[in-house]
Amino acid sequence: MLLIRAIVRPEKKDEVLAELSGAGFNAATMVDVVGRGKQKGIKIGGMVYDEIPKVLILMVIQDNEKEKVVKIILDIARTGTEGTFGDGKIFVSPVEEAYTISKNSPGL
Repeated sequence: MLLIRAIVRPEKKDEVLAELSGAGFNAATMVDVVGRGKQKGIKIGGMVYDEIPKVLILMVIQDNEKEKVVKIILDIARTGTEGTFGDGKIFVSPVEEAYTISKNSPGL
């Protein structure tokens, strides 16, 4: 199993989730976050904004689904035809174990 952590622009969240759901990936956790990339934020006039709002989408998937999920996120979260700074990031990590908490569920 793999953990996908995708940081996307807030205005792209619904579109990314709809496309993932349409492809059969319904389970996701979303968290509103703030941060900045290597550009150290955005400078507008004399002000520097270094707490840029983003959405963190967390998903656990099977190893063989990685390419499909990553491609969907890249294609939908990217702005314009080639993307731009601030479109986000995707991190993929192994998951060693997962447990479902509800009494009637046998696990993941």
